[in-house]
This record gives sequence, C-alpha cells and structure tokens, in this order.
Amino acid sequence: MAKTPEEIAAKILDDNMVGTMATIEGDKPHSRYMTFFNDSFTLYTVTSKDTHKVDELSKNPFTHILIGYDGKGLGDEYLEIEGKVEISSDESMREKVWNRMLKSWFSGPDDPNMTILKITPSQIKLMNTKGKDPVILSI
Repeated sequence: MAKTPEEIAAKILDDNMVGTMATIEGDKPHSRYMTFFNDSFTLYTVTSKDTHKVDELSKNPFTHILIGYDGKGLGDEYLEIEGKVEISSDESMREKVWNRMLKSWFSGPDDPNMTILKITPSQIKLMNTKGKDPVILSI
C-alpha cells in the first residue's frame, strides 16, 4: 500500500535528527547543522541562550530547515520546512530532547544555558519522491 506524503514526511523526521537550520544575520541567510526532535510535525532543537542564532531569531523569528537527505543517491527524499521559531517555555521538553550528544555543551536538561527552540511549520514540502513533483503537506 502506498504511503501518503504525510506518512513519508513523518518517517523522514523519525529517521533523521540532523538537518540544516537557516536564520537571517543582517540581511543574509546563515545556515548551521542542528539536531531536531519531532513532536507531530512541531520541531524542537537545543541551543545555548547566548548564541548568534538566538540573537538572529529575536530580530527575525522565521527559519528554513532542510532535513532527510542522507547522500545515498540522487533521489533521496528530504523535507524543506518553513516555520516560525519561538523560545519554548515548555519545561517538559527539556527532558524529552535531552540526549547524550548534548553533554558536550550542557551539564544536563536543567542547565540554565540550555534553550529550547520550538519550530512551528508554516509549510512542509516533500522533495525528491521518486520522480514526482514536490508535495506541500497538509498539516
């Protein structure tokens, strides 16, 4: 049975934690790799509160994320996500997103420098689906 674009996108997000996240620095795009946690197409990522991206997002809260392309072939499916970012006040997310990779930057989920960024998508586009045109998801 063929999967829906939403099912394919959910699998991409479940299988891929690392993607690029772009913000605007001055009037130019600035991208960096980030680790994302997916919660029903709302994405969360962790950063230090004293970073350029936090400053950039305070001036312009919009982002563009690429996630899912794993380099195994020219037809790899991936997502282009446009969204709005806010600093999350959901304390329960600190425990949910915590993983051992973050130990290099933070002492634990209660580290006061650890900031959770919540990305609410305004558009998710499924790309490279085996010869098909890009699909904008209904979420």
